[in-house]
Amino acid sequence: MAKAHVILFVPVSSEEGIGEYMRSKIVADEIAARWPDAQIEFVLNSRAPYANSCPYVTHLVDDTPTKRVKEVNLLVDGLKPDLVIFDAAGRKAQLKHAHKSGAKVVFVSQHRRKRARGMKIERALVTDSHWVVQPEFVIGDITRFDKFKLNLIKRPFPIFTGSIFAKPDPVRLQVLQQNYGITSGQYLLYSSGSGGHRIGDHLAADIFAETASNLFKLTGISSLMVFGPNYPKELADMEGIIVIPELTSLDFISLLSDAQAAVLSGGDTLLQAIALNVPTLAVAVSKDQPSRIERCTQHQLALSCDTNVVDMTRTVQLLVTPLNRQKLISTMQLKSDAEGLDICMAEVTRLLGEAHQNG
Repeated sequence: MAKAHVILFVPVSSEEGIGEYMRSKIVADEIAARWPDAQIEFVLNSRAPYANSCPYVTHLVDDTPTKRVKEVNLLVDGLKPDLVIFDAAGRKAQLKHAHKSGAKVVFVSQHRRKRARGMKIERALVTDSHWVVQPEFVIGDITRFDKFKLNLIKRPFPIFTGSIFAKPDPVRLQVLQQNYGITSGQYLLYSSGSGGHRIGDHLAADIFAETASNLFKLTGISSLMVFGPNYPKELADMEGIIVIPELTSLDFISLLSDAQAAVLSGGDTLLQAIALNVPTLAVAVSKDQPSRIERCTQHQLALSCDTNVVDMTRTVQLLVTPLNRQKLISTMQLKSDAEGLDICMAEVTRLLGEAHQNG
């Protein structure tokens, strides 16, 4: 009888962001669906608000896992995983140790600097698959020198997966819309990400919520405001706004897929909205987001503005006009690609097959 696969996820995890963890969980959920007997485990920062709600076996460390080299390496020694997925995480020593232990190693990068780090020779030599979770139009191709270098050391080029997300569930969508009392295609969805990001003295989520309130007063369009698991304050009722503490990734993507438009931060959810052809206003809430937003607006795939209520209110009004919505949708239909999870799962299947043969 074949031994069950052992997969270890090591995402960046912190008190502020949540994107890497959510992406890892989406991949883990898909692995669990395809290999029900797989042993899936996570390494997470004990201070991350979601650390104790992870549905998989979780090993807590007292910082982001990248900074806990010894603990992660000892865990690899004990688990002897077939596959280790480092999502924007991992020191060179951790990747080397996982490779030396016999695991297949995946490195996930989400911007140019992280991608360049993943292609450094010592890292590339111990990486079996490098996923770039941005569309090529956002991040650009790798350089000719990088291609030459990777060919020279006989290592694969990074794979452009684009955004990774679960497929929207139409049955679940209908249930959610009934529960929230909203009509298909006639609501706005607001989310500033994890809920922990600050813009000066203000929480980004509060700025988004105030914008949602303004829009309801101006247009009467129903809105969902998702505050996120890291939002530190008590939630208050808001007229015309359905206040949601947090959503599962499947519920979020299902509601997003049928929204009239969305107001989102410049993280992974922006790329998900583009892949789903949902007109979006993108607003940067962290330092890595402005360049991504700029690339999307350059390609006329989204609108953007500064992080203040006046600008956001005015731009959302532009976003929901029929002419602007249709322009964005037409452009997105030409550029978008919603197959990121399928691409990743093809790689997981290949790597687990190789690990089984080697084992």
